[in-house]
Amino acid sequence: MSPTLPQHCPSPRELDDLELLLSGALAPRTRFDDPRDPDALVTLDLPEELRGRAVELVDPEGLPLARVEADGSLTSLSHAQYGPFRRLHLTPAQARSSYPGRSWIPVDDALTTDELNRLRHRGAVVLLALTGVGTPRLSPVALVRATVAAAKVLPDAVVVAVPLAAHGDAAADARLRERVVTTYANGDPVWPLPPRAVEPTLTDFPAEVAEVVRQDRPAPADQGLVLFFTGLSGSGKSTLARALMDRVLEQGRRTVTSLDGDVVRRNLSAGLTFSKADRETNIRRIGWVAAEIARHGGLAVCSPIAPFAQTRAEVREMVESAGGAFFLVHVATPVEECERRDRKGLYAKARRGEIPEFTGISSPYEAPTDASVVVDTTGRSIEDALDDVVQALAESGLLDVRTSDNPSRVEPVRMAAAPSTPAAPAATAPVATEAPSALARPQRAASHRGGSRGAGRLTVLFVCTANVCRSPFMEMTAQSIVGNALEFASTGTEAKQGRSMDPVIAEFLPEDVQNRRFASHPVTAEVIEAADLVLTAETSHADFLTERHPQAFRKIFTLAQWTETVQGSDLGGRHLIEWAGQYRVPSTPEHDISDPYRRGRERAQVAAARITTLLQAGLPPLTRD
Repeated sequence: MSPTLPQHCPSPRELDDLELLLSGALAPRTRFDDPRDPDALVTLDLPEELRGRAVELVDPEGLPLARVEADGSLTSLSHAQYGPFRRLHLTPAQARSSYPGRSWIPVDDALTTDELNRLRHRGAVVLLALTGVGTPRLSPVALVRATVAAAKVLPDAVVVAVPLAAHGDAAADARLRERVVTTYANGDPVWPLPPRAVEPTLTDFPAEVAEVVRQDRPAPADQGLVLFFTGLSGSGKSTLARALMDRVLEQGRRTVTSLDGDVVRRNLSAGLTFSKADRETNIRRIGWVAAEIARHGGLAVCSPIAPFAQTRAEVREMVESAGGAFFLVHVATPVEECERRDRKGLYAKARRGEIPEFTGISSPYEAPTDASVVVDTTGRSIEDALDDVVQALAESGLLDVRTSDNPSRVEPVRMAAAPSTPAAPAATAPVATEAPSALARPQRAASHRGGSRGAGRLTVLFVCTANVCRSPFMEMTAQSIVGNALEFASTGTEAKQGRSMDPVIAEFLPEDVQNRRFASHPVTAEVIEAADLVLTAETSHADFLTERHPQAFRKIFTLAQWTETVQGSDLGGRHLIEWAGQYRVPSTPEHDISDPYRRGRERAQVAAARITTLLQAGLPPLTRD
């Protein structure tokens, strides 16, 4: 048995070239790097360890397509089995056999009504849709859809799809295009369309074609978008990214996905090291996921260090090839300032040689030359630095999350302060406004609230699923810990009205609240709006609330996430909630308090003990002035 050949998946451009080589469309060229190719366009970039060896070329799903020998010659093994409009991908021989004597029209964009009118007198035609990477003005699938729709307008037209890729050399690509089209026509007339004097609008296309164009070329504000923050560790990129996400969620017009570097490493890239190769792999994974989000019209916010220009360019290419827009934010805070802020001591460890290849110390950071906006966060508040990004986004037409000034907003903590121990805002920082009265704020109809809202007291809302186990335990235990300094309530994402508290977990309530009456309540928009702080038992509850009440995102935390966030802060009360909304630690599965309902007394005791510990640490700071 012959040894198994190593496999290699070519790039999308190389796969397009491979299909044309194997089909005979590039004749007389029959291989990559063919000496008969004067323009040297059709090349194959094999990894160094595979050069000079026989290699099996496979598609992204691992289907063997061809074998390339050590001398460069190609042997066909199979052909692409799937893909949209695969039936229209004919070889030159198949096309000539099926459509002899027709005129051939190369097409790389949707055809306008005027262009179709000019083609009517050509008789029977083949519309040759050139779908390869970088060639069509539309996405490849949309080009074929638009061309099929255009063919219906003509008296006798068929469509053939050809994956002719662009290679970055306009003159050489034009010669290659002419060669491929001539091979397909095989002596039949070829009628290239003349260049357009002006860009067409949707009204210039037939209705069915216009609909394809409209879907494929959405307005910038409706386009899939990747916001990519890059900068040194400690530059403020993650903080700005989170603050921008808050703006998007508060606006409530678009869904958003966070691809923070640290979070992705714990999940998508678990197991990778911090070697240069693995760091670049991590960035490419982030880029691939972001591109898929953009492909479907979503918004992805990424905030890795991403120190190398080549990898950032690859991510940009992934996104733009998927039809998305790529907006690069360079958070250009100097390394001296990043090191001064260092909460985790990473820079000190890097200078001692304990962390090899640390960006900014022992590994370079290549500053972008293609950033959409550059922000230095030194000595600036979060909101001030964020305004640079928000303004640039609005000017680009991609996303407008500008807001009018809120006169009741507390002045944000300045980013120059170490986030773990921010200085308390000056007494004159907040703009003075009259606080709304208790009657002016929505009230929850609750039989178990501890009286009416005090004029200056904060209200903390606890949330679990059914509002009969964890959240009422949180509410009553909190009341025992801080008394009347704060006001508490609880609700449930799936709660029914008027159910009693689970008697099993109630056994572990503090003695001073054990005899309180309780009745469950479902969550409402009014309850969320009335609360100053919302603490949930699990991340799923927080996600549920954020999806339905995006404007409340900054005040929604899991209980464990809140407690971890505020440890070490000198702030208190509303200032603390404001600060925590900006500097929250990422939510993790470890923050969840497992549901003990109907799972036995031992599980209830564990949950009760954990809740009590978290409340004892997380509530007292709220009572500070």
